[in-house]
Parts: sequence; structure tokens; C-alpha cells
Amino acid sequence: MDVLVLGGTSFVGRWIVQDLLDRGHAPTLFTRGRTGAELFPGTSRATGDREAGDYASIAGSTWDAVVDVSAYVPRHVAEAAAAVTTGRYLFISTGSVYDRTAATDGMLEDTPRLPAYRESEVVDGDTYGPLKVACEDDVLSLHGDRATVVRPGIVAGPHDPTDRFTWWTRQTGTVEVPGRLEQPVQVVDARDLARLVVLLIEQDLPGTYNAVGPQPAVTLAELARVCGADDLVQVDTKPGFPLVLADETWDVMFRRSAAAALKVGMPTTPLATTAADTRAWDVERGKPEIPLP
Repeated sequence: MDVLVLGGTSFVGRWIVQDLLDRGHAPTLFTRGRTGAELFPGTSRATGDREAGDYASIAGSTWDAVVDVSAYVPRHVAEAAAAVTTGRYLFISTGSVYDRTAATDGMLEDTPRLPAYRESEVVDGDTYGPLKVACEDDVLSLHGDRATVVRPGIVAGPHDPTDRFTWWTRQTGTVEVPGRLEQPVQVVDARDLARLVVLLIEQDLPGTYNAVGPQPAVTLAELARVCGADDLVQVDTKPGFPLVLADETWDVMFRRSAAAALKVGMPTTPLATTAADTRAWDVERGKPEIPLP
């Protein structure tokens, strides 16, 4: 398949492009051309800046599928749809679209979402989820049954720019855990997410899919031990600390069901493997400082 990837040189998009190549597809990367020039030699590229509405390099093109990794505001979705024609349009959304006050453990894709937000294009902790809700609505409106929505949870693995999971892979021996040891945690390996995306476009499947793992969720204590901790000491919770939820009402967000994605064939890389691979990548890049709250 000829697949246009809007984004593809950072983290999630990078693994999607790699999986497309591994499975014999022909991806084209649409990026600003500022980073990742050394990645995927020989792969087709097109340059443009979505923030500036610059789609000239792909205007009028036709694709078997488009994978949209980098749309954060509704304008991005509308402008991409105006620029290209595609068979399937797969949009990478987020679990942050869900209204946790209406959610229950094991939440499925029909859990109520937050209200859509269109008043500005400022993306922050308050607007990120509601803006993605608006993006989802527009993807479905513009592409109908050719639309597919994937809602990842916390994504982990090599090349993760957030370092939320990476921090835990550095903790060995006795580790002070600034949170509830029994708190649930779900992280999905970026490579599993990438395979789900490719399977969905290969099978031309519509619908919405939670991309989360493990199933069931592990506890914060279990995650710390898998990542390398020998002994754990619980200390006062620090809001904003990697993967730590200060408010128990958020726990449902780490207990989502991936049943639909697993039915399609999403792999389930063991958490220990994700941790080992992330640790190896972290060492290779030189273990830069990870700012903490």
C-alpha cells in the first residue's frame, strides 16, 4: 500500500513507519524536514508545515491510506482532508478524550467523551483532550466509514521524548515511590501501537480502538519492580511525577479495555521487554537528565 504518514520521525510515527516498511508497504513521510533526516533512507518524503497550513508538496495526491500522527487541532484535520484523497484515514487520538467522571473500570470505546473544544488552538493540559475530541468529530464527519480512530494510553519504549516510563527503567535497588503503590498503571509499547495501526489499515477497518496495556493493568509497585527496583519505599505523593496519579478519581483512566484492539491482532509485548529495550536505548543516547517536579 501507498501510505501517507503525517509525521513520522519522532516517536509513535517513527515506529509506524518502521512497521509499514517491515511489512512491505510504501510509506511517504510528510514532515517539516527539520529532524530525523537520517531516518529511513530511501523512503519517500514530502516537506510542509501543518502549523502554517502548508500542504503544497502533497496537494492533490491520492493514497491507499493516510495515518495522521500529528494533528492536534481541528484545522489540521480539515486542511489535510482538503489536500489529499485517501481510501482510509486513520487518526491517532488519545485516551485523554474520555470523561473520567462518567467512566468505569474496563472502559470501552463508547465511554462518554469530554466536550469538544474549538475556541482556540492553544494546546495545554486543559485543552489537549477536548481539542482531540473536536479532531475526532471532524475526522468522522469528513471521512465517514473510511475513518478509523486509535486512542493510545501512555506510550512507552525506545525514542520516547516524554521520559515518563524511561525514568522508571533507571530505578534500581531501593526506590522511593512518590505515590500509591497500589495505583493502576497502563503503558502500551510503541511497537504494539504501530502494529495495531498497520493491521487496521491493512484490513481496512473502521471504528475506534483503545491502544492500552497491560491487560489487566499492573500496579505502580509491579511496574517499578519490573523496571528494576528491588525494594520499594512509599513516600508522599508528588503531583506531576511520571505515571503517578495524585487523585484516585483518575485511576479509571489506567484501567481501560483493549479488547477491540486485541481482537484485531495488536501484540502484547511483555512489560519487562519494553523496560529492557527502553533502558538499552536510554544508555545508548547517553542518559540525559530527566527533569522531575
